[in-house]
Amino acid sequence: MKKVLIFSLAYYPKFTSGAEAAVKEITHRISSEDIEFHMLTVRFDMQDPAYEKVDNVHVHRVGFGNHYISKIFFIPLSAVQGILLHKKHHFNALWAMMTYMLFPVALMRLLGTRIPHVLTLQDGDPYEKVFKRWFIRPLTPLLDYGFRTATKIQVISHYLGTWPEKRGYTGDVELIYNGANPKNLFPEYSEEEALAVRDSLGKKEGDIYMLNAARLVHQKGHDTVIRALPLLPDHVHFILIGSGEDEAMLKNLAKELNVENRVQFLGQMDRDKVPTYRNRTVVDIFIGPSRSEGLGNSFLSAMAARLPVIATQEGGIAEFLFDEKRNPDTPPTGWAVDKEHSEQIAEAVQDILAHPEKVKEVTERSYEMVLEKYNWDNIALQMNREIFDQVM
Repeated sequence: MKKVLIFSLAYYPKFTSGAEAAVKEITHRISSEDIEFHMLTVRFDMQDPAYEKVDNVHVHRVGFGNHYISKIFFIPLSAVQGILLHKKHHFNALWAMMTYMLFPVALMRLLGTRIPHVLTLQDGDPYEKVFKRWFIRPLTPLLDYGFRTATKIQVISHYLGTWPEKRGYTGDVELIYNGANPKNLFPEYSEEEALAVRDSLGKKEGDIYMLNAARLVHQKGHDTVIRALPLLPDHVHFILIGSGEDEAMLKNLAKELNVENRVQFLGQMDRDKVPTYRNRTVVDIFIGPSRSEGLGNSFLSAMAARLPVIATQEGGIAEFLFDEKRNPDTPPTGWAVDKEHSEQIAEAVQDILAHPEKVKEVTERSYEMVLEKYNWDNIALQMNREIFDQVM
């Protein structure tokens, strides 16, 4: 049996963003008789078990239960633990999930554990932030060593595919997209469940609800949506699923603009529950004016739910969201806005509300695109065939 050791800063059951979802969806679809997956991740809470099996992954946690301290010491701790686990399990390959997970992989290699390693680029932050922050610059030689010695690099967008060469990598770069949430593509919730969620939000007849499910951080552009609300009728509301460092700022902004009664913060939510909110029974528009994105799983999941999507075309979003005015040679799949432009958001919302037939045409097209290109079943087959089979 082949064995793979994954490095991921966070993982289920408590932490689920795009990268963690990708690992879970891929490993779930690869038979444990073919590949046995292990993972090293941060132990953010001492109540979390040091070891447990989560679906098809043997999860090993290292750390001291403090977010900041555990993240700082994760690189050396996980490198040492990785060496010990390798002596026990004899891994065929290492898999770094996102750029910074190359640190422990490269350190293991320097300490003598030289087995093939794969890097998946899922980063949502812009290139400059990932590589040029002051506390990262002194460590970039180790990072670049990890890039140069990678056996395979897989990226989730053409945008991220430009990064490896800049860091000295000369091997193959495989483009394999992320997928939509399967519970949006193939709904498992009932209409009664969706109606109950709608009622819990207090949605009234004639109300228009916009939704975003993303971390509450500057990168996601939530403040731009809140600034657009005063430009829109009072029956247009904004629902936010997620948590993050900008929560207090966003709540204060909504209060300053006198729209706090039109913005609901639902907090962190289990990924499996989000589809009961991200559907046409509950909300009318999915909106994410991101300042940067590696790809954008939530947008794809909204398209899978046949919701009209308003977004920027930053990073990987531009590879699947096409606008009738900005991309005249491509059939539209959404409504594009520039980052930092609340006025454009208001215009896009008004256009959606005024043209229901166009909305139906665009959302059906985007659904078909996701079904064909962003289906986790196909993605897992690609990962197994084009990545794991090639390195082991």
